[in-house]
Amino acid sequence: MKYKVIGLMSGSSLDGLDMAYVHFEETAGKWSFEIRSTGFVPYLSTLRERLSGATGLPAKDYLLLHIEFGHFLGASVNTFMEDNGLAYQVQIIASHGHTSFHIPEKKITAQLGDGAAIAAITGIHTITDFRNADVALGGQGAPVVPIGEKLLFEGYDLFLNLGGIANISAKFPEPAGFDVCPANRILNLLSADTEKGYDDDGRLAAKGSVHEALLEKLNQLPYYQQPFPKSLSNDFGLKEIFPIIEKAKLSREDALRTYVEHIVIQISMAVRQLLLIKRGSPGPLKLLITGGGAHNSYLVDRLKSELTPEHIEVIVPSRELVDFKEALIIALMGVLRWREEENVLFSVTGASRNNIGGAIWSS
Repeated sequence: MKYKVIGLMSGSSLDGLDMAYVHFEETAGKWSFEIRSTGFVPYLSTLRERLSGATGLPAKDYLLLHIEFGHFLGASVNTFMEDNGLAYQVQIIASHGHTSFHIPEKKITAQLGDGAAIAAITGIHTITDFRNADVALGGQGAPVVPIGEKLLFEGYDLFLNLGGIANISAKFPEPAGFDVCPANRILNLLSADTEKGYDDDGRLAAKGSVHEALLEKLNQLPYYQQPFPKSLSNDFGLKEIFPIIEKAKLSREDALRTYVEHIVIQISMAVRQLLLIKRGSPGPLKLLITGGGAHNSYLVDRLKSELTPEHIEVIVPSRELVDFKEALIIALMGVLRWREEENVLFSVTGASRNNIGGAIWSS
């Protein structure tokens, strides 16, 4: 069976909207894919600020933003389809939305971007709200991408996404994973007033020095002592991490260098936690890195240095896969939801069972 799907991803780094048009085929339980077209819509500063501040809005204004962002997503898809000659070809749109409230211990998760608006604007069946069922079943609702890693990426053992939040997952013995720490969201904030607005290739961090007192304070935050499954809200980086860094009053280079070291330490610890649940001899393992942070060669080189003693080969794939892996997997999750098949794994999220996540909207 073949499916033609557009996957939409708006990550916690708040840089913009990722779109991937993908062909999927399932044969005797085996899935294959081909990314046919990709697109990226950068967020204007006004939209970025509204999304970033969504959790502080009054209820009416929050709902207005939810609807407006849904119309923005639908219009973006229409432009993407027109630019790529996709009229009457797309069967399903799968939209992750932009995470706002995420408090799984209270059984709350919310993603901005009204699915009804997307379906109305595009005239295409739209699937949204992939995390909600899992949270209702007692899970973290995150990470959700391990189902795609399991079905689409044979040959890899570990998967690291370096987005606004870094998250990691493993295939053994059953899929497991969790949010590790804020990543690009903090690095970008520390570089916001530079010419590019981010630390290109980690060049600024490479010039700095590690501030040991700040590093120790960051590493001692209670979240890092919790066992997994666990997940982070965007507010953790903005309201807990960033104020600690600001208070240290470091140079930009030293702050970036120290935070890169924090990311590396937390990811290395996460890998070692996951290795503890692997059955049998560890042997050489392959770790696939994607997300915007995979373009930061200084950060990636530091990770390679730390993980080499664990006999882990760190692999950065093609730029297309680095930038659009999450949109690709959201597209697959939409297909699985359409087929009424499980698309969120309880071994990863801690829910009471695997579940079929996603609400279907038809125009």
